[in-house]
Amino acid sequence: MKPDPNLIWIISMMFLAQLVSFYLVQDLEWKWVLFWSYVFGSTINNSITTSIHEISHNFPFGNRRALWNRWFGIFANLPLGVPFSVSYKRYHRDHHRYLGVGGLDVDIPTDFEGWFFCTTFRKFVWITFQPLFVILRPLVINPKPITSLEIINTVTQIIFDIIVYYVFGVKSLVYMLAASLLGLGLHPIAGHFISEHYMFLKGHETYSYYGPLNLLTFNVGYHNEHHDFPNIPGKNLPLVSERFGKYFHF
Repeated sequence: MKPDPNLIWIISMMFLAQLVSFYLVQDLEWKWVLFWSYVFGSTINNSITTSIHEISHNFPFGNRRALWNRWFGIFANLPLGVPFSVSYKRYHRDHHRYLGVGGLDVDIPTDFEGWFFCTTFRKFVWITFQPLFVILRPLVINPKPITSLEIINTVTQIIFDIIVYYVFGVKSLVYMLAASLLGLGLHPIAGHFISEHYMFLKGHETYSYYGPLNLLTFNVGYHNEHHDFPNIPGKNLPLVSERFGKYFHF
């Protein structure tokens, strides 16, 4: 249970990788912009969202420098194109505190989502636009007063998006936004959103995944371990699994 300062450099490198991508796609044909957005950009942006999860637990700078983590989260948020980090921290705290409780845990689908998206095609639509549901669901079922940090997060993100548009052009802006939509929706790595908390076995609301995609998602697949030990950074969760695996392998 200690900070992981390596996150600072890893996240900064992902930010720089996306900046280079903005430069490289600015003159491509649209079909290649969307292709690279799905193949490369969406992978990076999905990793960035899981890094924001790590930041929400204050792992980069530790609990004693909580505000430093909020500022760093705003920085990490930039390549996503949509303000997310500060609000995520506030609602993710409720997810740990009220796991599986309707109306309080905004990570679980609403009753309407479960009722309406009940066919194969509707489920396909739901998965495709999952990022929009993740963003809008808290505002519907458990809205919180807007804080000054959320306003700063939003204004900073808008300024960054405008800079991307004027420096690199519209294709780079679309690349960035499409990478977030695709990377958090209909993408193999985004499967962790479903695997973590969907009740495949009645009575078990949290599951773990131990496959290679954890290398790209800061071990977010070790989810039983994370919920039992939320103060252990992702890089150390495999150690928990090795020592106490029989309690987590569902």
